[in-house]
Amino acid sequence: MERDSSTAPFRSLRGDDVSDDSAPSASADSGNTSGASETAGRGGFESLSYLFTLSRPRFWFYLAGPVLVGIAYAAEGTGDLVTLATVALFAYFLLPANVFLYGINDIYDREIDAKNPKKAADEREARYRGQGYVPVAVALCASLPVVLVPLVPSAAWPWIAVFLVLGAAYSAPPVRFKTTPFLDSVSNGLYIAPGAAAYAAVAGTQPPVLAVVGAWLWAMGMHTFSAIPDIEPDRETGIRTTATVLGETRTYGYCAACWLGSAFAFAALDVRLGALLLVYPALVATIVATRIDVDRAYWWFPAINTVVGAAMTMGGLWVMLYG
Repeated sequence: MERDSSTAPFRSLRGDDVSDDSAPSASADSGNTSGASETAGRGGFESLSYLFTLSRPRFWFYLAGPVLVGIAYAAEGTGDLVTLATVALFAYFLLPANVFLYGINDIYDREIDAKNPKKAADEREARYRGQGYVPVAVALCASLPVVLVPLVPSAAWPWIAVFLVLGAAYSAPPVRFKTTPFLDSVSNGLYIAPGAAAYAAVAGTQPPVLAVVGAWLWAMGMHTFSAIPDIEPDRETGIRTTATVLGETRTYGYCAACWLGSAFAFAALDVRLGALLLVYPALVATIVATRIDVDRAYWWFPAINTVVGAAMTMGGLWVMLYG
């Protein structure tokens, strides 16, 4: 559990640690330095631990996973799989991009999160309490793509820009897409940007339009489904989202429609991909039919998305190797 290092006490010199009234002993001075160093070290560890939790490790592959998928379908041979560009993109979207994306979200959602049951226990998701180092870390992670520019082909740059612009505009004023119904959903196409960037970096050309459309629809459905547990907290704080406007029942229908559209788009490229993505509307139907608590089902999706993403990646590698 995260603890605020700003309240950690510093040890003061006691009178009996001083050899005379005018000069502290060497041992007392040494003990004070040691105590301050220990406290600083503990505070640094707690800060890093908090940033780790803030980055939502359960969701890391929502950004890094598409990079692997994009690489698998763009590669013409095994030599394309591990390059400076692919490693740099995967490393950035695995951790720094998640600190940027979720950090800026938490900074501007501080008041909303205080009433969010998903963050009540501070176990699965961190709650931002105004720590000054968090905006600094977010700004640093937002600026890291400058380092990627000389490492990846120019075809990938627009997608990196799409990720950064939509990632900031989703949470930060004055745009704050997350408070505008339907734009909150559409803007979450940002999650496909890492995969499109990886495809473009390896292939040197942009990904197929149908793949972009299908992936964008998938991201829209995934975002809106994840907003269902937040309907009541968002309504209590006056936040309007696609889910609060539609209500739980119609939001299920919206998600199913997005995921069906995604399956059809991918099926136009490869019927096997379309069949795989039918798992999502099937899951919605199952949740509705069995009345499974959405708060419980919400936590299934990191595992489900990992399995589906792995299957897509393996399919791309199979086609690359065997045609």
